[in-house]
Amino acid sequence: MISYLRSKGIYIILFPALLLYSSCKSKKILTDSSKARSVASGSLTERYAALLNVKEKELGNEKLYRFIDSWMGVPHRSGGMDKKGIDCSGFTSILEKEIYNRAVPRTAKSMAESVKRKYEEDLKEGDLVFFDFQGQKFSHVGVYLHNNKFVHASTSKGVIISDLKDPWYYKYFSRAGSIKN
Repeated sequence: MISYLRSKGIYIILFPALLLYSSCKSKKILTDSSKARSVASGSLTERYAALLNVKEKELGNEKLYRFIDSWMGVPHRSGGMDKKGIDCSGFTSILEKEIYNRAVPRTAKSMAESVKRKYEEDLKEGDLVFFDFQGQKFSHVGVYLHNNKFVHASTSKGVIISDLKDPWYYKYFSRAGSIKN
């Protein structure tokens, strides 16, 4: 009798859960696009256009994507400035110098204070996005690409492309902007 009641209880609990699970369609946000990069085939611009869900012609700067591709997966190292290891502000400053020929401050906080602020819906390829991790204002920086995707040096995964709308990143998102001329 007890086993019968337990099984009845389990069915009562499982049935609504299964019904709910089967009726909901959730849209999973890809948070680590570096894995998808290795699976995709085609030219560099075809791969990144697919990754960012844009048409190839919308990728305004092929040099940018070649740069990203060459750094993808480089591990994080605090204070790092080379392919043995790099931190977020180091990666951003090298990218800005090599791709846009712009010198930017070395720290994420200094970068945040030197940008022309933008609303997130106005972001363009190459703009900077900032995050406040561990209660520290502007402690992380990345470079905006397209469709809420940004490239950055993650402490756990190295250089990757992530989604700004991922709930984990979005709760720490604090500022965005373009480098002042």
